[in-house]
Amino acid sequence: MKHDLSCQCGKIFQVVIEEEVNLDENPTSLNSILDGSFMSFICPACKKKHKPEFRILLIWKSKNLKLEVLPEMDRGEFYRRKKEDIPYETVIGFPEMSDRISVLKDDLEPVIIEALKSCLLAKAEENYPSRETNIWYRGKGPAGIEFHLDGIRAGEVAVMRVPDDLYKKMSNNYIKHPKSEPFSLLRVRSYMSVQNILRPDALK
Repeated sequence: MKHDLSCQCGKIFQVVIEEEVNLDENPTSLNSILDGSFMSFICPACKKKHKPEFRILLIWKSKNLKLEVLPEMDRGEFYRRKKEDIPYETVIGFPEMSDRISVLKDDLEPVIIEALKSCLLAKAEENYPSRETNIWYRGKGPAGIEFHLDGIRAGEVAVMRVPDDLYKKMSNNYIKHPKSEPFSLLRVRSYMSVQNILRPDALK
């Protein structure tokens, strides 16, 4: 579908947005999601980079994934929706899209990663109660699963690593008690994210 983008320089230019992307058939799209260049557009007049967010549907059959990606500006509208049954998962905002795809690429369970995020954020809140923090998955390696936490200090990112044993313990807890906390707090209909714990009271 074609959309008009308005640049600060005054130029209005047209871009084509795919409403549905098959990641098995389009490895270039998969790579661009992972490296952050997905849906980047350059103004033909001033060469400024634009990264607009549009609703898209990602299909990744090899990972058994059908993922609705909503723009961050639609977050409030999503929470105000009436209960609905839809045949796919939801994430909100392109950063969360990239985060989720990275988790699945590494063959990890999103619900366990989001649960670990909630624990790490709770610990950060204890130490820095006045700070607004956020956390992102950044990969797994020999030292464990790496997360980046921002908001503690301006312009800095805190690196936190979780041992594989803790991931396995959280996974076992989920298998035995899927309706216990924090798992029960992570999902709102099709949307499973630590952001559901952090969302403003007005949207709860």
